[in-house]
Amino acid sequence: MSLTFDEARHFLSRTAFGGTPEEIRRVMQLDRAAAVEQALAIPTNKAQTAPPAWIHRLPPLPRVRKHWSQAQRKTFHEGLKADGQELKAWWYRELLSSRYPLLERMTLWWHNHFTSSLHKVKWPPFLYQQNVLLRLYALGSFRTLLNAISKNPAMLLYLDTQSNRKEHPNENFSRELFELFTLGEGHYTEQDIKEAARAFTGWHLDFHTGAFRVDLRHHDDGRKVVFGKSGPFEGGDILSLTLEQPQVARYIVGKLWREFISDRPDSLEVERLADAFRKKNYEIAGLLQDLLLRPQFWAPENRGVLIKSPVELIVGTTRLFNLPLEDTLQRIAIARRLGQDLFDPPNVKGWPGGTRWITTSTLLDRTQMLHRAIRGHETGHAHGMAVMGQGPGGLWLATEPIEVVQATLLPFSPVQSLMEAEERGQAVHQLVLDPVYQLK
Repeated sequence: MSLTFDEARHFLSRTAFGGTPEEIRRVMQLDRAAAVEQALAIPTNKAQTAPPAWIHRLPPLPRVRKHWSQAQRKTFHEGLKADGQELKAWWYRELLSSRYPLLERMTLWWHNHFTSSLHKVKWPPFLYQQNVLLRLYALGSFRTLLNAISKNPAMLLYLDTQSNRKEHPNENFSRELFELFTLGEGHYTEQDIKEAARAFTGWHLDFHTGAFRVDLRHHDDGRKVVFGKSGPFEGGDILSLTLEQPQVARYIVGKLWREFISDRPDSLEVERLADAFRKKNYEIAGLLQDLLLRPQFWAPENRGVLIKSPVELIVGTTRLFNLPLEDTLQRIAIARRLGQDLFDPPNVKGWPGGTRWITTSTLLDRTQMLHRAIRGHETGHAHGMAVMGQGPGGLWLATEPIEVVQATLLPFSPVQSLMEAEERGQAVHQLVLDPVYQLK
């Protein structure tokens, strides 16, 4: 059975960044299985936006930096700041123009799962490489992604694996590996963390090449006991032992349920999905297909129950209204004010999301941002033209019946109903500023 307008709209609000009436009607020609299959049929796992020129550059070695003058240090730090902004602008351009929004949504989701930040790593090329890695396996194998991210330069620096040595084991990575990346709290012991940390000793970044290497001089090759098993484990063994724990699949499924369906996972369904996820050897695309075909995903009571993140709100509004893409620096500043600064999550737990996106201050900032986008004050009146239907992509706002405009913009009826005689521009303004527009 083909999808209704509301079902197709809901599907695009969760798997893309929303959809115009034309995009919604295209999805309406499909049934649920075909819609899911089409969303997952992504022919690439690479960004299409040209990256910055400096992505392969290596950081200057400490022995070089120690001879720098104060002026050289200042210039270097200003350059890092500019490169960080350029990196954020690059990803915004990809988010805004990608033909495969589900790929970008999943890359963003993994960025919040396997966090690293410019603030701590201090080298933008390493964060760029991590972003490429997250996209590469965004819908691929969780097993492969976990192994690759553990050796990723940004991660080695962010969680201090770089300073993990036999003489002084550093537990940061092993703790977050269990607590945040694979198992969740309460499914491991402090002893497991300590022993696993010993296995990751010597996992270092070679600053001469920018590549991962195991420094055997600092590796503890003694016997360790983790999850009740014992042996002279090294890092790769710990990752394999972790993936043997059934809790890993439950943990990932629960997190993806909260991302795509609702913030109250159904424990029976999670168990069923987790079982299939393990049997399919942790293939993310297969799990997403199963998740998006659950009746709970399509249930009317689960529509409009999730709050758009700042990035979703900005990217979705820009794409929906076909606003100019140029002013990415302003978008970076707005998203930061709203609480989501790409490549700079607040801590290793990432952005908590959900209702915590909304505070009295961020709600005001969200409203002001939407008001500017509609009125066209953000980068001159070009924005306003698009919204009032004079720009090519915003034409639907002027030509579609107002009932269709409302059904496209909002997952359910607005808090404040439209007046019958309301002028078109005023009606669109009111719908976008309605609290329901903040929901997906």
